Amino acid sequence: MKQVNWRLVAIFASIVPIIIIVIRFDIRLDDVLAVGAIPFALAVLAMMVKLGLQGAKLAYIVRSQVGRVDSIMRISGIRIGSEFIKFTTPMFVGAEFVVIYWLHKRGVSPAKSMWVAILDIVTEVLAGGVLAMIAGVIALINGAYLVAAIILTTSVIVTSLWVVLFFLSSKRIFQIPRGISGLAIRIGKKRAEKYVEQTNSWIHEVCTISKENMGTGRYKKTFVNAFLLSLASWLFYGISFMIIAGGVGIPVAPFDSIMAVMGANAIGNLPITVGGSGLAEFGVVAYLNSLNPFDFEALEMAQEWNAVIAWRIATYYVPIAVTWVLLFRFALGRYTKVDAK
Repeated sequence: MKQVNWRLVAIFASIVPIIIIVIRFDIRLDDVLAVGAIPFALAVLAMMVKLGLQGAKLAYIVRSQVGRVDSIMRISGIRIGSEFIKFTTPMFVGAEFVVIYWLHKRGVSPAKSMWVAILDIVTEVLAGGVLAMIAGVIALINGAYLVAAIILTTSVIVTSLWVVLFFLSSKRIFQIPRGISGLAIRIGKKRAEKYVEQTNSWIHEVCTISKENMGTGRYKKTFVNAFLLSLASWLFYGISFMIIAGGVGIPVAPFDSIMAVMGANAIGNLPITVGGSGLAEFGVVAYLNSLNPFDFEALEMAQEWNAVIAWRIATYYVPIAVTWVLLFRFALGRYTKVDAK
């Protein structure tokens, strides 16, 4: 029996919500093409800068916390390529496992690899969470109560979970919860017991590394700089919609664009669709119009839909192709040791 390629299934699943939106709101190809080639290309460029900054951030963290395990270009490439996993999973998770695997294959211990990946995630989540929470407060002030509730709930929960656990890791040793480990062992027997013990050992080492590094000046500098790079990457992502909207004559200020996109990104964190597909589009329109994102009648007359669909193509579907190529080039291709530069 031929093995199913679940990534292709996930990409197809992410297209379904777009098709439903197109049919439901009678969006035509001409409407999307009205954005124009130049604004579309500039929006893609803004998204590529966002991904590039994420790659540069990981390279900086690796060089700062581990050393010269590889070239900056290769480290950046693996981080950008790992985004393909996030794009094709609910709640944008999974990229960290690619980074951990890649670092471990280059001689970095599993615990140190996990530490680097977690530091990368926490700074990204914190920067995105801060912007999303600002967007949620603004939505609340403007009377978009449901939009605000969804944005604030998802952003506060996700951000708090990662940040609190990260900083607590320097204070105490975490282990897999007994209920989860017990269930795994009952199902998987000795093999599961081996994996549970190994994972607990790695987590113990991560907490030890966290305790040793958290208070040092080098760590603090790395954390602040990584956070600033994450913030810059989210800002480029945020202005991508402003560029697209300008192509169809919809005036959107840079701040409003950033808030709409970050609010929509928080809504996309709901574990309902692959890559937040459908949720992010409704979130942008709802945020800009202070509407209930699930009130189809209120959204039906919105003029932003052609810009939103073009924006989604530029910042999601084009990057899926780019990150897929880089994932196979750097993570899954044959590795040849090169001199770090």
